[in-house]
Amino acid sequence: MFYRRKYYTVKSEFVEQFNAHFNNTNLPNQLKHGARLIGRWMKDNQDDTFEIFAIWEYDSYEDYVDIETNVKGDNAHVQRIIDWYEKNGGREHVYKEYILEVRNEVLMSTVNESI
Repeated sequence: MFYRRKYYTVKSEFVEQFNAHFNNTNLPNQLKHGARLIGRWMKDNQDDTFEIFAIWEYDSYEDYVDIETNVKGDNAHVQRIIDWYEKNGGREHVYKEYILEVRNEVLMSTVNESI
């Protein structure tokens, strides 16, 4: 199995729009192409920002690459993303004003596989 964590630091004022975008746009497209969501959580940093992160599971790294290629090649989905950014002031504006950090990280198990 291959696991990844997608992590964001988002300003509090944008959390509702960001979570709605995930649930209405990103999640359905990821699932459509074969990604498996383990869960998605958020934590209030008590400084007008939230940490928001999701953990995803794939059968292998190669499957992850294939799924991401298909997600990014889905023209209807790409247009929905472009429209969402435009609705919120454009991509550059969103990343300057609302989404302060993004990380896409590989997770490695520390559990003995024989357990």
